[in-house]
Amino acid sequence: MTNGVDRTNQKQLKKYRLIKGQRAAKYSTLTNLALSIIKGVFGLMSGSVALIADSIHSFSDIFASLAVYIGLKLSQRKPDEKFPYGYYKAETMASLIIAVVILISGLEIASESLQGIIDPQPLKLPIIAILVAVLSVAVSLLLSRYEQRVGNEIESPALINDAKHSLIDVFSSLLVFAGILSSYIGYLSIQGVAGLMVALLVIWMGFKIGKDALLVLLDASIDPETVQQIKDIVLAVDGVEGVHEVRVRSSGPYLFGELHLETKKNLSVEKAHEISDKVEEMIRREVEKLETLLVQVEPVKKDVIRFALPVKTSQGLQSQPSTHFGKVPYFLIWDVQGGDIESYQIKANPARDLEKKRGIKTAEFLVNEKVDVILGEELGEGPRYALSENVVRFASPEGGTVKEIMENTKEMVI
Repeated sequence: MTNGVDRTNQKQLKKYRLIKGQRAAKYSTLTNLALSIIKGVFGLMSGSVALIADSIHSFSDIFASLAVYIGLKLSQRKPDEKFPYGYYKAETMASLIIAVVILISGLEIASESLQGIIDPQPLKLPIIAILVAVLSVAVSLLLSRYEQRVGNEIESPALINDAKHSLIDVFSSLLVFAGILSSYIGYLSIQGVAGLMVALLVIWMGFKIGKDALLVLLDASIDPETVQQIKDIVLAVDGVEGVHEVRVRSSGPYLFGELHLETKKNLSVEKAHEISDKVEEMIRREVEKLETLLVQVEPVKKDVIRFALPVKTSQGLQSQPSTHFGKVPYFLIWDVQGGDIESYQIKANPARDLEKKRGIKTAEFLVNEKVDVILGEELGEGPRYALSENVVRFASPEGGTVKEIMENTKEMVI
């Protein structure tokens, strides 16, 4: 019941994030539209090449912000038969469109700026042009901070990219301001130089955002930190022997993951399902951006099998096998690898003198020793359950002496 409530809360949170991001993108679009018109009108009135170039840049921002708005709007659609993984990549497509628009606007600004360097013209309304440039710096800075804050809050790559674009507007408007001021005091060509610097800055950011968007659309692994985080979480879960083929791909603001989980061989279906659920629960708790997680359970292929035999004395291979379990004084433990006995040791049973739960404590001791197979005759219901929960097998020994029993385990298959 708790998991169902958590899933419902997660869906409501995702919807809230998408709506909030959509609202931010709408405000950005309207702001850029107003800036573009103001800079364009006063750029033409004053004859400022740099201000006109910045107007073209802001006008391109309208399409960029509109693309983010559409992407976030589409991302709210529920998965269907045609798009079983949802429409989250619509936002990544929006980021790619932003990159293309930025590149085009950068080339246009470069063209206008070169013309301003070759044939500089004096300003007609320099004071008004300077005030518009200052206004553009202030508005772009506030817009960038707003988009960055909302983008980080809802973990939206498209909105964060648009915030970076707005931050470029701050620097480009500063360059425009410097160019207009220089032109006002007599250095006419500086306007064109400022515009060209803005163009190079814009083109660089366009390439960067476009590269990131393409990598996401091609399902490239761009988040190695999250992959390692998932591995660490999985290996800390009881019952997990190993993990491999951990894959994470981005889709808009969310992640889709899959992994192969290794557990002990002969694990019951119920136990495997329990471990798998635990792994998914732990990962979802730590990785909030995770939308879906596919966990495939595989039995681990063990090269070394560890056996345990209850014995009466601590004389190594000269010890005598015992028919007891909980009250036996010692266990002979050995490893078999590739049909050969690698090593053996005598371990005292720490639970032999207990008055209560002696069998269960003995079973827990052998589990901590990482024993795979216990060879013996006597086993109560409590110890049997404790061992089965940890996938420790119980088998009858074959042979009369310790040496014979050990020899017969060389070819045993579990």
